[in-house]
Amino acid sequence: MIPQAFYLFISGAEIAFILFIVLLVFGADKVPEIARGLGKGMRQIKDATNDIKSEITKSAEKEGIDLDITKDVRKEIGKVKDDVEEITGPIKRKF
Repeated sequence: MIPQAFYLFISGAEIAFILFIVLLVFGADKVPEIARGLGKGMRQIKDATNDIKSEITKSAEKEGIDLDITKDVRKEIGKVKDDVEEITGPIKRKF
């Protein structure tokens, strides 16, 4: 099986068509400005998200809340995996 990249369930040809339409509508001189604006907007969102994460982390540390939930998640995943193995064990096929 050949891996294919799909972004938001859109194929490469569809992305190229959308870019072509954007180029026709806005013109070649406006496309870099639009891309630059989108990049700045995405950067601001990323920075805001990181700020929120750091504030939550600081507040949790201040209150003495355990931030390492991965241990609990791994335990739960292990339990679910064991349950699935127990249920599907007799019906598994060897390929």
